[in-house]
Amino acid sequence: MPEIAENGRTWLLSGPTSSYALHLTADDELLHLHWGPRIALVDAEALAVRPLPDYWPFESPLDGREEYPVEGGARFVRPALSVRTSEGRGTEWSFEAHETEDDELRLRFRDGGLAITLHYRMRGDVLERWVTLDNDGPAAVELLRADSATWTLPDRDGWRLSQLHGRWAAESRLVRSSLTYGEKVIGSRRGHTGHQHLPWVALDTDATEERGEVFGCALGWSGSWRIAVAQLPDARVQITGGAGYDDSGLLRLAAGESFTTPVFAGLWSDGGFGGASRAWHAYQRAYVIPDADQDRPVLFNSWEATEFDISEEQQGVLARRAAAIGVELFVVDDGWFGARTSDRAGLGDWKPNPDRFPGGLKPLGDYVHALGMKFGIWVEPEMVNADSELYRAHPDWVQHQTGRKRTELRNQLVLNLAREDVQEYLWGQLHELLSSAPIDYVKWDFNRCFTDAGWPGEADPQRLWVDHVHALYRLLDRLRAAHPGVAFESCSGGGGRIDLGVMSRTDQVWTSDNTDPLDRLAIQHGFSQIHPARVMAAWVTDSPNTQLNGRASSLRFRFVSAMAGVLGVGGDLAEWTEEELAEARDWVDRYKEIRPLVQRGDLYRLRPPEGGLSAVQYVLGGEAVVLAWLQAQHHGEPVPVLRLRGLDPTAAYECLETGEVHRGAVLLHHGLRTGLRGDLDASVIRLRRI
Repeated sequence: MPEIAENGRTWLLSGPTSSYALHLTADDELLHLHWGPRIALVDAEALAVRPLPDYWPFESPLDGREEYPVEGGARFVRPALSVRTSEGRGTEWSFEAHETEDDELRLRFRDGGLAITLHYRMRGDVLERWVTLDNDGPAAVELLRADSATWTLPDRDGWRLSQLHGRWAAESRLVRSSLTYGEKVIGSRRGHTGHQHLPWVALDTDATEERGEVFGCALGWSGSWRIAVAQLPDARVQITGGAGYDDSGLLRLAAGESFTTPVFAGLWSDGGFGGASRAWHAYQRAYVIPDADQDRPVLFNSWEATEFDISEEQQGVLARRAAAIGVELFVVDDGWFGARTSDRAGLGDWKPNPDRFPGGLKPLGDYVHALGMKFGIWVEPEMVNADSELYRAHPDWVQHQTGRKRTELRNQLVLNLAREDVQEYLWGQLHELLSSAPIDYVKWDFNRCFTDAGWPGEADPQRLWVDHVHALYRLLDRLRAAHPGVAFESCSGGGGRIDLGVMSRTDQVWTSDNTDPLDRLAIQHGFSQIHPARVMAAWVTDSPNTQLNGRASSLRFRFVSAMAGVLGVGGDLAEWTEEELAEARDWVDRYKEIRPLVQRGDLYRLRPPEGGLSAVQYVLGGEAVVLAWLQAQHHGEPVPVLRLRGLDPTAAYECLETGEVHRGAVLLHHGLRTGLRGDLDASVIRLRRI
């Protein structure tokens, strides 16, 4: 429960190791007091009586200290809230009341007919923040910008910014750089989260992987977004973020309407980048990911084996081979519906192709179940091909601008999901589909960005950007409620829609279309900074990697790379030799043994994938597993030992591969030898406390 000072104007929220405090002045200025290690309410009250510094007229004492900067008055920082009414722009609010309910704190303000509520909720050591705006007045209010939160960092020297950048097939690349004066802005103007940046930042001054203060923020929004990190003229640092990329307007709030921003979550840790990651992972497993205590199955996906050239008989052959190597979930990817023989036709017509599946999907689903596996399919509901029955019947249902060319990317257009008739059509199609066959899993794809985001005839077409995302969430929620046994995966050409918002409605995410096992090490390293292995889908595909770079690698290296997350197989099993299938069966069996540790354990990044040896370790209870990869070994260069983490130094651990017994203190301080050698070698090392 939040703690409140006797005067009702200082608030403290605390988790197991951290606290967050704020204070309302006599002039209704809401000031940030503390974000960091646990403090007592009396400490927050001591901070509250500290005077603001004196400034010359060219600066504002509020800048860098205000909890949620609005537009207007003596403020020069980027506003979190920018509002336009018939009288003009800006906000001049007054405090009304505070409320607490369970673990949530609500601070209520008002500016005329606009009610503004700031929400705070502590989940472990992660603080969730969001804002609700209610238009109680008679006239419409235009929301130019309504960010979820502004985060204020303490006074420190030498801030460093961590972010995840990338592009298609090279997502989640970690980069760290010194923060300089001015603003660093990341985000997406594409209508979805995007491959270019994950909505997460972290700041530190001298942290290492396992030591030092780290402040991190992550946004739960699956549309366009923006996070701005600003170092102000007095060197103070603030982070502001929310839905929408720019200030051209989120939406028009009519009388009686309300808008709730997405959650912008923040975390402080003194355990370095590794400690921060483990806290983020624990938070998501406990509060974000559906059914996170249930381990995800090993899957086979047909895409790289068959692409669009599929049939019921051919899928049956792959299913038999998949079952024989221990696969638990068989997924038919693109090409099962409508006139979908290439990417030029069929999107929007979610009926099985009668030539390829004469009896629909049920016979194949029943066959897959009889083999002991679950059955899954691929869909891309938010898109439509011009060559489809849906588009011929409803060309007005796509995003478009009157009199302008309708831009096609990947030969497809984006449905205007903000329209209620489009929502109802998709609900009907997908509900019928999931009711027609024993479908256990849906891979939900999104393969192009917004380009012509118009809505002819709508009084407020700008709201399309926000309403599309809300409609997606409602549709997923509705389908999950109607089909509680169906799991969903979020995909967007790989990692183009990964964020806390979509993850709260899906069971796993497709990390990248890049399945090369060496490339994936860097992608998975970046992904792990914020998201847990429990949602990180990874496939073993064919060698050489014909989809991307032509690199050849052993089945061992491919499997150990993919075993760092939710293991999948995407190669053409019909072409694998009996020896390869037998080896694959062994790797699948070994993954099932370590799966609880990988998907539910604490992750320790032992060595980053920057060349040479890299490794990760998972710890759950008295067990640990190490996955290690040697990219290349030069002549005369010894392979480093791995200093393990998270073990009991007073205990002994047995290596299940060799039977050797190691002392915990020795593994922690002197390390473990991997036995790796040569190029693209890999190993799995299991340890059990005895």
